[in-house]
Amino acid sequence: MEQQILDNATLWLSEKYDEVTRNEVRRLMEQDPTELTESFYRTLEFGTGGLRGIMGVGSNRMNKYTVGAATQGLANYLKKNCPGEELKVVVSHDSRNNSRFFAEVTAQVMAANGIVCYLFEDLRPTPELSFAVRHLHCQSGVMVTASHNPKEYNGYKVYWGDGGQIVPPHDKGIIDEVNAVTSVDQIRWDGGEERIHIISKEVDEPYLTLVKSLSLNPEAIARHHDLNIVYTPLHGTGITMVPEALRRYGFTNVHVLEAQRQPDGDFPTVASPNPEERSAMELAMKKADEIGADLVLATDPDADRVGIAVRNPQGEIVLLNGNMTGSLLVDYVLSQWKQRGKLTGKEFTVKTIVTTELIRDIATGYGLPCYDVLTGFKYIAEKIKNEKGRTFIVGGEESYGYLIGDFVRDKDAVSACCMIAEMAAALADEGKTPYRRLQELYVEHGFYREELLSITKKGQSGAAEIQQMMADFRQTPPTQINGSPVCMVMDYQTRRCTDCTTGETTPIDLPKSNVLQFFTLDGTKVTARPSGTEPKIKFYFGVKEELRDIQDFEKTKEKLVEKIAQVRSSLKL
Repeated sequence: MEQQILDNATLWLSEKYDEVTRNEVRRLMEQDPTELTESFYRTLEFGTGGLRGIMGVGSNRMNKYTVGAATQGLANYLKKNCPGEELKVVVSHDSRNNSRFFAEVTAQVMAANGIVCYLFEDLRPTPELSFAVRHLHCQSGVMVTASHNPKEYNGYKVYWGDGGQIVPPHDKGIIDEVNAVTSVDQIRWDGGEERIHIISKEVDEPYLTLVKSLSLNPEAIARHHDLNIVYTPLHGTGITMVPEALRRYGFTNVHVLEAQRQPDGDFPTVASPNPEERSAMELAMKKADEIGADLVLATDPDADRVGIAVRNPQGEIVLLNGNMTGSLLVDYVLSQWKQRGKLTGKEFTVKTIVTTELIRDIATGYGLPCYDVLTGFKYIAEKIKNEKGRTFIVGGEESYGYLIGDFVRDKDAVSACCMIAEMAAALADEGKTPYRRLQELYVEHGFYREELLSITKKGQSGAAEIQQMMADFRQTPPTQINGSPVCMVMDYQTRRCTDCTTGETTPIDLPKSNVLQFFTLDGTKVTARPSGTEPKIKFYFGVKEELRDIQDFEKTKEKLVEKIAQVRSSLKL
C-alpha cells in the first residue's frame, strides 16, 4: 500500500473527526486494505456537476466531511461572487440513505457562514429544487441526490441563480474554492441556526400550479380522464408530486405501484432504481398487464427522469427508450402549439449532441430550430437563458430527461409525466396510441434507431482504463465502421471537426468536453463519452433507414438492430 494512502487515512484518526468515523477508519486499516485504498487514494472530486460517490468514510467517499468541505467552498465562492448581497440558498434531497443528513449538514454549514438557507421539510424532486431557486430569489441551490445510481451512492448537485446546474465560469470558480478547503478546520460547522428556514407548501403549490398551466389539451383529458395509468416512483421523490400533478390535470385512473410507493434508500425491489433499465420497470409492467393499463410511467429517485411503457399493435406492453419518448413528446407539444395558433416563428427546441436526430427533423417540420448542446441538461438550461427574445417550448436528452416550458431549468419528470399522459389522451381522441404515432413519425422522417452501451470500470484502475480507451480512439481513430468509411470526426476535447476525405479541420462552437464522434458515409453515428458522474464510458450508436410503409416496420427494425450489432462488432465493443 502506498504510504500516501496510509498518511491520508491517519489524518482521519484525529479528534477533528467524530468517533464513529475514527472507529471505521481503524477497522479499514486493520481488516480491509482494499477498501482503505479505495476510500483514501484521492479526494472525491468536486466536478462541474458537483459531487457523486459511494458513501462511507474517507476522502474519496460521500460523508459529512466531504459534503461539509463542498459546502464551505460553495459558501466562499458565493461571498466572493456576490458582494454586498443578502445571500440565500435553497436545499432539497431525495430518498437515498443519508440524504436528509447531508441536506441538514449543507444547511448548517451555509447558516454558519451567514447565508440564509431554505431547507425543504422532507424529500422533494430535483425539478422543484430548480424551480425554488428562482422562486425564492436565491443565488444558489443544492440537491442532495445521486439520481439513478445504485444504492451505495449519493451526490451533491449545485445550482446557480438561474435555476440551472452550474456552468462556466461558475463551475470552475466553485471547484477552485472547494479544492482550497484542505482541512476540516476550514469548515464552519456551528452557529446561525436562525438562518435556516423550513419550507414546504409555499413552494409546492406554485410549482404544481405552473405544472398544471402547461396543459395544452384539457378537452382530450376530460374525454379520456379514465386513461388507465400505472405509476411507480421507484422508492423515490416522485411520490410527493407526480400523483397529485396527474390528479390536477384531470386523470382519475392512476394506479401507484404499492410495492415501490414508499421512499426507501435501499431500493429493495430493484437492483438499480434507473428507469433506463428494463429490470427497474418490470414490476410496473406486470401490474399494467394485470389491470390492462394503457400507459406505464416510472420516475427515478430524484424525479428528473421518466421511463414509459405503452401498448404495441399486438396489445403487448412494451418499453420505449428515451429517444422515442422524447420524439413523441416534442411532436405532441409542437403539434398542439400549431393547432392553437401559438407558433410565431420565435420559438425553439433544444437537444443534446447524443440525442436522436429525429427530434431535429420534427422541429424542422414545424418550422422551428433545434439547437444542439453538449450532453448534460445544464447546457439546455444555459441555452434557454441565453436565447434572448425567443421562447423555449420543449426539449430533452436521450437519457430520459425532458423539459416543457422554462420555469424549471433542469429535466422535469413531474411535468413530463403529465404531458406524456395528456399526449396519450389526445392520441386516443384520434383512435391512436403513442406506439402508432411513433411509427407514423418514422414514415414521415425516417426510421431512426439508437442504442447505448455503458461499460463500467470501477475504482482507481477503472478510471485509468477509461482514459486509455479515449486516448486510443484519438491516436488511432477508426477509418471505417462496419465497412463504411469514416468521413468525419468531431473531437469536442480539441473542439475540432475533421473532414477525413480532405483532412480539413473546422472549429466546433461548443465548450470543451471529452467526447468523440465518428460519422460514416452510410449515415452511421458513433459517440464515445466518459460519464462525468459515474465510473463508466458510454458509447452511443445511431443508424437510420427509410420506412415507406408501417407494414414494413418490423422488417426494417430488425435490419436496424442487426446493423447496430455489426457496428459494435466492427469496433470490438
